[in-house]
Amino acid sequence: MAVKKSARKPGGTKAVGFRLASKGLGSRLRLARERTGMSLRELARRVDVSPSLVSQIELGRVKPSVGTLYSMSNELGLLLDELFRDAPPKTGHAGKAARKASGPVQRRNQRKTLRLAAGVCWERLTASPDEAVDFFYVVYDVGGASCEEESLIRHGGKEYAYMISGRLGVRIGFEEYELGPGDSISFDAQTPHRLWTIGGAPAVAIWVVINRHGDSRRRAAS
Repeated sequence: MAVKKSARKPGGTKAVGFRLASKGLGSRLRLARERTGMSLRELARRVDVSPSLVSQIELGRVKPSVGTLYSMSNELGLLLDELFRDAPPKTGHAGKAARKASGPVQRRNQRKTLRLAAGVCWERLTASPDEAVDFFYVVYDVGGASCEEESLIRHGGKEYAYMISGRLGVRIGFEEYELGPGDSISFDAQTPHRLWTIGGAPAVAIWVVINRHGDSRRRAAS
């Protein structure tokens, strides 16, 4: 996938940003787990993944999927905004960008970025953390998905999205939809759902989640 290729590109800004974001994200998850006194194996059991995967995520060697990140942050009592705290700006050069940042405006080259598994990238659109709303510029690379095909994500709150480019598949419960440029969607996030790229171009959207809580993954109904 394209994200993996850019991550291997020597000397590139994307490669630097990916390494820093992965390391910061893993460290924050590990520190949060240690603060709760929860063992690595117990967290893995609650999230329904292997202890080895949790360890690799905490070490910054593996990117979590959207579903796994949601589940881990919920079990650890973390807001998604807290996971962006150690992430670098979009440019990968935090110093100059940080000095210019001020007030309510979020400049496009200063957005905090998290790159997740399966070619998913989140860029925070708020200039500062917001406990009530997750406001993201989202890219699903070719072949990207929020979780495995046999799994669905479920959490509290409502989701709203506006498609900028590409095509995105959305499963909500038993129904499936295909979104293209200019389309929008809103749904109750407590209904199990899954997102994936359709076609040979990345899917790009503006995404808002209001009052997110209680994240968990659910097996898709057969």
